[in-house]
Amino acid sequence: MMKKQYFLNANVIDPKNSIEELGGIIINENGKIEAVGKKVNKNNIPSREKYIDLNKKYIFPGLVDMRVFVGEPGYEYKENFRTLSDAALSGGVTSVVTMPNTSPVIDNVSIVDFLKRRGRDKSKINIFPSASLTKDIEGKNMTEFGLLQKKGIIAFTDGIKTIQNSRLMSRIMRSAFDLDCLIMQHAEDYELSTNGMMNDGVIATKLGLQGIPDLAEKIIIERDLSLLEDFNCRYHISQISSSKSLNIIDHKKDQVDFTTGVSINNLSLNENDIGDFRTFLKLSPPLRTENDRMSLIAGINKDLIDVIVSDHKPEDEESKRLTFSQAATGASGIETLLPLALELFHNNSVKLSKIIKLLTSNPAKVLKINKGNLSVGNDADFCIVDLYKPWIVKKEKMISKSKNTCIEDKKLQGQVTNTFVKGIELFKI
Repeated sequence: MMKKQYFLNANVIDPKNSIEELGGIIINENGKIEAVGKKVNKNNIPSREKYIDLNKKYIFPGLVDMRVFVGEPGYEYKENFRTLSDAALSGGVTSVVTMPNTSPVIDNVSIVDFLKRRGRDKSKINIFPSASLTKDIEGKNMTEFGLLQKKGIIAFTDGIKTIQNSRLMSRIMRSAFDLDCLIMQHAEDYELSTNGMMNDGVIATKLGLQGIPDLAEKIIIERDLSLLEDFNCRYHISQISSSKSLNIIDHKKDQVDFTTGVSINNLSLNENDIGDFRTFLKLSPPLRTENDRMSLIAGINKDLIDVIVSDHKPEDEESKRLTFSQAATGASGIETLLPLALELFHNNSVKLSKIIKLLTSNPAKVLKINKGNLSVGNDADFCIVDLYKPWIVKKEKMISKSKNTCIEDKKLQGQVTNTFVKGIELFKI
């Protein structure tokens, strides 16, 4: 049994329960939340109890990151459950959805059993594995949604791959509708994006790189949202990158139900940041124009975007220190997800409670999991944040096994000082 814990004098933000007030949180002996908000103050707790005064620091629910690549099984040298957990906790993330792009691919029941055992033994955070939509992520034959769902798979996605075949996609949607499964699509038309390295435009031309047009994303979104009119299954666009995609989403919002994510990279950076072939900024979807970036932020404020993800994709130095065309795609981002998102608050682009909502209760709602909130009786998964503390991202200080951050030396404001899972402090600065 733990001792009861009292945290007072904190700015508590819990979007799910519409709490945004100065108060505190009480954690009971079982690591559950006993009370939260303004009623938790000195006058309301037994006088002999020791409490921690948080000096107006912020308490947020533990973040829920819906798009995380972990190296187990097969790529443990890039990341494993232990290093992923430690990196996540340092960024206030307590629940993650892991992608099925491993070796072997998460596409059958026996590998799910293995994964859950591994996650349970080595991970300190809540791991929610997704399985692939198609066998071996080849985009040809559907996996057994029903069986995999019974094993605790909470979403299906081909991760960094896209279902190109429209007939297959409509079959997937029909099955997902029947079984109430969540489908997550990475939207990219291969014909248009073949050999593409970065956003199609002036900068790609200047660098002599093949471009990926925003149309490649828009076309798949348009197709899927049209298919959804027949089978309105639970459908989520993993991450969008352009204003064109937003226009479609805006147009379709009233006709069909679906949700949309965006990677923190596309909210924080644009194609100019690539400079002279910086491979750590080779991402998928690619960084687009500043105009696209600004429209994504506007999309958040108009409620066209539901979730912000880290798109954490660890890659070792060897796969990044290559020419731009040969370098691996992806960046390590789970530990900087929250501080980068807080930039949008510090520069007055998005309200703080809205940012936290897109990182906590919204993803939990899309996934239908009871996380990302500070409801009484729930596991005490939360983080304490010094909202105005300045710090600089240094590669050597990163906890993730692969240090491929795309924001090396960036000055950030706002740092996670403590993270708790089930009432136990697992990270402290």
